[in-house]
Amino acid sequence: MMNGAVPWIRLQSALGAGAALSEIIEYFGSAKALFDAGETEWRMSPVLVPRQIEKLCESTEAQANEVLATCKMNGWQVVPYDDPHYPERLRSIFNPPAVLYVDGELPDIDNSIVIGIVGTRRASDYAVKAADVMSRGIAERGAIVASGGALGVDTAAHNGAMLAGGKTIAVLGCGLGTKYLMENKPLRDAVVKNGALITEFQPFTPASKYTFPIRNRIISGISLGVLVVEASVKSGSLITANYALEQGKDVFALPCSILDPAFAGTNKLIDDGAIVATKPLDLLYPYAEEYGVKIDEVKSVGKIMRETGDKSANVYGKARDISFDNLQAGRKKREARQKAAAELSGKTKAVFNALGEEYQSADEISRAAGLSIGEALTALTALEIAGLAASAGGKRYRLA
Repeated sequence: MMNGAVPWIRLQSALGAGAALSEIIEYFGSAKALFDAGETEWRMSPVLVPRQIEKLCESTEAQANEVLATCKMNGWQVVPYDDPHYPERLRSIFNPPAVLYVDGELPDIDNSIVIGIVGTRRASDYAVKAADVMSRGIAERGAIVASGGALGVDTAAHNGAMLAGGKTIAVLGCGLGTKYLMENKPLRDAVVKNGALITEFQPFTPASKYTFPIRNRIISGISLGVLVVEASVKSGSLITANYALEQGKDVFALPCSILDPAFAGTNKLIDDGAIVATKPLDLLYPYAEEYGVKIDEVKSVGKIMRETGDKSANVYGKARDISFDNLQAGRKKREARQKAAAELSGKTKAVFNALGEEYQSADEISRAAGLSIGEALTALTALEIAGLAASAGGKRYRLA
């Protein structure tokens, strides 16, 4: 349906990723009908605001055809909203993507148990092992694992599913043609062979702190339930959990230490009524009868660990170990950082406040701080010297 995708690509280009499309589609019937209606009818409609109309007027078929040509050249599928392969689960959410760009083979989402498994990139060893075991356990019984393709919990979830011979879907917060997180390229290549990479962002859209929250609604949208493995109170994984609740999906949470702030968000979900998940069966039980899962054949955590020889910790790179000493060290580090931050002022303080636990580009930080790129880089250098910021390749920074 490549040619039929053009109006949907154009609509997506005009209104942007994450736009609330349901009312617009219901009113006009389709993207083609919307563009056929024209500006006069747009201004008379109750579902479009002036800014959206302005963007629709600026959009062109030529731009959409360029996107289409890029996808065709790279072998990426384009699945618009009205395509029969577009997941009905996703179509039913309030703000469904106008288009999905797919690298790989999109599994039969609507007729499968799909479980979203999410958590922090800087995962503890416990969280990595748990994500691996949970993914293996449900994938062995035919469930599809959906996650975000990032480091930490995401990688463990995807790998666990693939090592069990199952399918997995990585929902990206960037275009398929970007080079975001190149250290995880082997994982993405493997996912393409054992499922699909999907995104609503056009091929060369870069990742940013704004694209990931938009992306998260798709993880929950294609899933029957979402498991949060490890999340602090400010974790983006909680955004996915909130989307799941809004969409009427189940939210599962992994219990863990009440002493570690890295799990404060997860424990808060449990306080708020999330389903406690301590074994793969917990994730499958609500859907077992409808999807024909034999619950007595779902392996226990102990059996999966024995079968894998507990090798999961070595598969996913360095993980943060949970111990009393580490908890104490983490607390002292945060206290020292807060004390040093209290003495900051001016531009340096603005840049510090713009930093987070995940790496961001200098451009993103400068915009968040309201400074020029030069001013931001000067402040970042000062923060690095003070031990308050850490840098990675490509001028990317986070809190130290």
